This record gives sequence, C-alpha cells and structure tokens, in this order.
Amino acid sequence: MTEKTGFIQAKEINSRLHGAGGCFRVETYETVDSTNAIARERAADGEPEGLVVIASAQTAGRGRKGRSFFSPESTGIYMSLLLRPQIAAELALRITTVAAVSVCQAIEKLSSRRPGIKWVNDIFIDGRKVCGILTETALAVGGRLEYAVLGIGVNALEPEGGFPDDIRDIAGSVFAADEGDRRAQLAAEIISCFAENYAQLADSSYAEEYRRRCIVPGSRVMVLRPDGTREADALDVDDECRLLVRYDDGTEELLYSGEISIKLNRD
Repeated sequence: MTEKTGFIQAKEINSRLHGAGGCFRVETYETVDSTNAIARERAADGEPEGLVVIASAQTAGRGRKGRSFFSPESTGIYMSLLLRPQIAAELALRITTVAAVSVCQAIEKLSSRRPGIKWVNDIFIDGRKVCGILTETALAVGGRLEYAVLGIGVNALEPEGGFPDDIRDIAGSVFAADEGDRRAQLAAEIISCFAENYAQLADSSYAEEYRRRCIVPGSRVMVLRPDGTREADALDVDDECRLLVRYDDGTEELLYSGEISIKLNRD
C-alpha cells in the first residue's frame, strides 16, 4: 500500500530513523481505537521499552482529561511510544516536555515553520494547534514508574473539507500540501529527535530548549482549577518546565501539569 491510501507502512518510517532513533521498533496500523490503548496493553504484557505504535486513523483518540482527540484518516500522525524510564513518578512531566521539544525540532528540520509550545503539552504554529501530547503512566512498587506511554497526535495535513466546526478556529496543520511521504518523514524525525532528547531525561538539560520555545511567558493567562479560575501573569518556565505565574495579589506559584490547565487570553 502507498502513502496515498492513508496507510503509512512501518518500513517507510524505520528506513528514515537515525541516531538513537534506530533503537525504537515501529509498528503501523490503518485504523485503531487508540494507539495509547494498544501500547498500554503491550506494556502490561511485558513489552520492553522502545515500541512505537502508529496509526493512520483513530476511532477513540483521547487528549488530556479524557477529551476526545480528532484523528481523521490520511492526514495525521497518531503515535504512542512505550517507555520504561528509571525515574520517580513525580518526574513524569519531563517525558511530556521532552516530547514537546522533539516535535518542535522535527517540524523545524522538515519545514520553514516555527512552532511554539503552549505550556505544557500543545504545539502551535501561527496561533493554531498542530499537535497534542498525552503521557499516561503506571506505577511500580516504591513510587517509581513501571512504564509510561507517550501519545503524540500531529495534524500533518488539513483534512479534506477542513477541520470540524468545534475546532476550526484553533486547529492547524504542519504542512500546507501533501508532497508524497511527508507524514512518514515527520513521524521518523519526531522519533529520532525524541530518542536523542530522551537520553537527557535524568538531568533535564533539554529544559532550555523547552523554555526557548514556550509561547506562554509574558502572557496574561487564566489558571483553571476545580474551585474556580484565577487570572495571572505568566512569568517564566523553570528547569523542571513548571510554569511560574504571579497572581493579581502579588503571590507567585509554580504550576505543575495535571493540577491545572492554562488558557491563553485572546485579547
């Protein structure tokens, strides 16, 4: 089958992996319910680190907080990486932030686009979201990670007829037109960039790359909590890629993924 059918064959990606990316094992599928679900099942069965599950479409793709993730056929890259990092559970945010840096680097290598990271797990280009990242973890005895499944969903191309009405004003694509094997190229480059950055997970030396690309500092934001919202000024991103904000009463707080969500004001 060829790229034009919407199905990316594993060999098209494996042949393009370079550097540490060659240690990953890519499996591709036409349509699945969720690549994260497949990777979690394989992890529970003892699959070692390095499996990458990629589908050309998902019927039950999920984003953060259980939201559905639009996963149409033939235009996106929906991948899940099975990881078994030797880190404490509280450091799992590093996996997401390493992935965000890696997606940006891959896009920069293959296009003239300049992506930015909307803290903590979304990639934007020209004000539109082109990628979402979801990391799901399982704990082992002692509070360390047994495994992590890193899900990355990329809008490589705009779907025929455009994006659905509910995301039409926010969603975008990496490439303006299909030029043959763009999705296979981008998938391979994301995996290869991630493999290189993943090697720095323990010392978080990649954090400066994350900070440089983060588009949130300097913006007025709404911090959304279960007990309500608070406006704040986003000040900076620290070495753990936590977001430092200052509320209107002068108090400051470092925000962690999972505790809150951030919405940029549009005024």
